[in-house]
Amino acid sequence: MPRQLILAHDLGTSGDKAVLVGLEEGIVGSSFAPYATHAPVETWAEQDPRDWWEAVCATTQEIVRTHRLSQKDVAAIVFSGQMMGCLPVDRDGTPLRCAIIWADQRAIQEAQEFVERVGLARVYHITGHRVGPAYSGPKMAWLRRHEPRVFRETYKFLQAKDFVVHRLTGTWATDYSDACGTGLFDLAKKQWAQELVETMGLEPEVLPRAVSSTAIVGELTGGAAQATGLASGTPVVIGGGDGVCATAGAGVVTEGSAYVYLGSSAWLATASRDPLLDPAMRTFTWVHMDPGWYSPNGTMHNAGASLDWVRGLFGVTDYAMFEAEAAACGPGAGGLVFLPYLRGERSPHWNPRARGTFVGLTPGHGRAHIFRAVCEGVALNLRVILQALEEQGLSVPRIRVVGGGAQSRLWRRILADVLARPLELVAHPLEATAVGAAMAGAVGVGLVPSLAEAGECLARTVEVQSPTPSDVYPHLYRVFRRAYDQLVPVFEDLARIQEQGMV
Repeated sequence: MPRQLILAHDLGTSGDKAVLVGLEEGIVGSSFAPYATHAPVETWAEQDPRDWWEAVCATTQEIVRTHRLSQKDVAAIVFSGQMMGCLPVDRDGTPLRCAIIWADQRAIQEAQEFVERVGLARVYHITGHRVGPAYSGPKMAWLRRHEPRVFRETYKFLQAKDFVVHRLTGTWATDYSDACGTGLFDLAKKQWAQELVETMGLEPEVLPRAVSSTAIVGELTGGAAQATGLASGTPVVIGGGDGVCATAGAGVVTEGSAYVYLGSSAWLATASRDPLLDPAMRTFTWVHMDPGWYSPNGTMHNAGASLDWVRGLFGVTDYAMFEAEAAACGPGAGGLVFLPYLRGERSPHWNPRARGTFVGLTPGHGRAHIFRAVCEGVALNLRVILQALEEQGLSVPRIRVVGGGAQSRLWRRILADVLARPLELVAHPLEATAVGAAMAGAVGVGLVPSLAEAGECLARTVEVQSPTPSDVYPHLYRVFRRAYDQLVPVFEDLARIQEQGMV
């Protein structure tokens, strides 16, 4: 009897991870294949899309072989993918150059010109985003200016997962969440914004059809079946961008639910019935994988990256040692506060000139205080994001947590205490993106009627960290907020000194 499994591919920055998922079994198995990122210029970041395809074929073949799958065991293939890329392809789907990925910063001028023409407030009102050089649209405009031959020959601009989906099915499509990442998508209408597309200097035809993340966009062709080892005719569900897949994989599929993703960066996201447009533009909003919902979001640059930095500074390679020392230091780190703005900050400040800062350092502080302050600084900044979302009318009674940082018991305890909310650890915190994609696949092929019901199977809570009542963190939070506000002119002065080449 067929097993009705979902094969979810997580096309990340470092490689593709294929995860085999069953609604009853949970995660059955996985396979990973790496690929490289190239930087021909310091601020550029590119990948070869042929590497994506080869990785998907290799991981799929290994899954089929390892788990001895019959051709009817896989009910659907579905994707989570890195967002905000730019891959120009010709009419046959052949790449015209390497893909420009999300981390690439070459399109600063194009992003500035776009925002100046339309106006930042109007761009945000239409898209729900503060569009910058990381978004796909400005990268397309960069190609028009700097690689006109490639631009002229482009039939479609695709995201990573959408390129693979075309190779599997022959279908041109993207989903609503990845469409949001272009900076050209009307959030409320769920369609390409003609005004923005034209302002960016594009023809509407170069953008693929945008559909719900749960939509079946095609079936495996004979050639794709032979390349992957799966059955010809297997349904392919489009899936979503990795951040939005993580939202579903965290079980954030109902009003009032929220989660924190703790990785090198971090974000706090929720679910709402309507787009959340902040008058101060502190947060941004994606279309949820469930097309009846949206996902308001605030993201910060340096979460796990801050911990990695301070561990490297002190030569502490053993994370257990780092955590033990930080845990031995009580809440408040002896009056030491850390602003985790090592590379500027996104939500809610949107200040690229902000810098990492320790406030309150004395000779009585040791490295344990510094370790604890860094953990608390990340949590305090997430509370700033939480406050920004709550000030827009969202109620967040409890918060889930996923990502690599979710494995840290200390960090979970600090987050619960700083956010003053119960913190729920989900069943598969390291695989939230793949699980979210699998949930969309299961809904797409009718194995379960809704993402909420899929979440009951795959995103259940396995542990709850209750907050400890304390006066320390409310006082520390006020200091944290005030410290940033007072230091903004200092950050500006330091940036000018560096820009003038004085240091």
